Amino acid sequence: MSEEHNWASRRTAKQAKLTAMQSWLNGKFGQTKDAKTILEGLIQSGDRVVLEGDNQKQASFLSQTLAQVDSEKVNHLHMIMSSISRPEHLDIFEDGIASKLDFSFAGPQSTRVSQMIADGSLVIGDIHTYLELYARLYVDLIPNVVLVAADQVDKDGNLYTGNNTEETPVIVEAAAFHDGIVIVQANQVVDRVPRVDIPGDWVDVVIPADQPYQLEPLFTRDPQNITELQILMAMMAIKGIYGKHHVQSVNHGVGFNTAAIELLLPTYGEQLGLKGKIVPNWEVNPTPTLIPAIESGWIQSIHPFGGEVGMGDYISARPDIFFVGPDGTMRSNRAFGQMAGQYALDMFVGSTLQIDQYGNSSTVTHGRLSGFGGAPNMGSNPSGRRHSTPAWQSLRPDNDPLGKGQKLVVQMVETYGANKRPVFVDSLDAVAVQKEAKLKNVPIMIYSEDTTHIVTEEGIAYLYKTDSMAERQAAIEAIAGVTPVGLRSDPAVVQDLRARGIVALPEDLGVRRTQATRSLLAAQNMADLVQWSHGLYNPPAKFRSWS
Repeated sequence: MSEEHNWASRRTAKQAKLTAMQSWLNGKFGQTKDAKTILEGLIQSGDRVVLEGDNQKQASFLSQTLAQVDSEKVNHLHMIMSSISRPEHLDIFEDGIASKLDFSFAGPQSTRVSQMIADGSLVIGDIHTYLELYARLYVDLIPNVVLVAADQVDKDGNLYTGNNTEETPVIVEAAAFHDGIVIVQANQVVDRVPRVDIPGDWVDVVIPADQPYQLEPLFTRDPQNITELQILMAMMAIKGIYGKHHVQSVNHGVGFNTAAIELLLPTYGEQLGLKGKIVPNWEVNPTPTLIPAIESGWIQSIHPFGGEVGMGDYISARPDIFFVGPDGTMRSNRAFGQMAGQYALDMFVGSTLQIDQYGNSSTVTHGRLSGFGGAPNMGSNPSGRRHSTPAWQSLRPDNDPLGKGQKLVVQMVETYGANKRPVFVDSLDAVAVQKEAKLKNVPIMIYSEDTTHIVTEEGIAYLYKTDSMAERQAAIEAIAGVTPVGLRSDPAVVQDLRARGIVALPEDLGVRRTQATRSLLAAQNMADLVQWSHGLYNPPAKFRSWS
């Protein structure tokens, strides 16, 4: 006979910890002032702890509380965070509370992450895509404790997450169904929640927060900051990519280049006769710069990763476009959004900090370990996809009877970044960062073989048309401007690439540079967006420049 085995050891340990904390809890509810004691009692040294904090929504009260625990009682935590966005996310490593980190994105704290790796105060497990990180919560990074945020909670512990559901469900489920402890900070305790986003029997502890969770308007871009160079690039993209490939479904990354495209659809796109022919379906946050395109009838549906500050009333009034519940508020889901981006879209359009001579790109540079979030999910060509669309088929090779289509993966970059450094380089900084951070692989965001188009102010490189790495390099050189990579470009080779449609300059597309002016934008500033929304959009204070 086999030895007697306790097959419920995790459950037993969880119940023991919760029982030991009963004097600090009233059912599931703890008091705000006792939050530190509760965390010290429920989190053990060495635990895997998921702290909710994606690009926008932050469990900020719980992250601040975690940073205050006694490192003699709680230490060597293995932290799992989508986004390292707040100072205390890294303070816990300097203070000895945590020692290892798996993450996806570290934009606001990217410089500090790099410094901490260099001085040995932070050990990186790996840099993940969002989907990869979520998936591992169900395989080999199963959490002991998760710390998440909710808008409202009722007396039974049912959670309402409103517009900003985001990654909360995927985090909670990983713990709730494998005997991890689910701790929630709530903005408000109510008698009845407007809708149940997460049922109370998945929740172990609720602590009212001392203030609402942090929420960033990550995708909001002020039209007044869009440049004429970005407008030129947007015009080339609309005519030379969106229209050419009959793109129906798309994701836009964060940036002014994509904001320019959104604001040109009702104007330049209309001039080209593309209304009703391109981009009716979107997987993207409710970006304010999409309002003119929505109001002009360009867009049929938008499914969001997360909410966007100030867009709530507008979204509630447009349920035909957005995913809105019976309660009148939007439902976002970051995991489902990433899944849609990987498998259901015709095209991803994003930007990056560096592109090498072969077309590999990364946002990991010297002194800045920013990670890459969801871009590798959006910007990859999943071999498991089987359904086809006209856009996918337009990239199908003619000479292969078993060939299949491909997602359009577009990188839109100016040849020199805001830091006045060349975007196009012979070798990515990420190669050196891999050695410094002791990563198993070079942290490339989007690989060359997945990149189908690159757009710069010089023109478009149709990389999917190239038939060798040498030809791919030549196409990249042709649109890399006066960067070291671009200066190697041979005029005769460029002329041949243009003749064969592998490279297109503005004049090849019939795009007039003189037309690329700000007057072409459907909205010139935030006030215009408010007007387009019929007064329903309420911009965050930092974007308001009028009384």
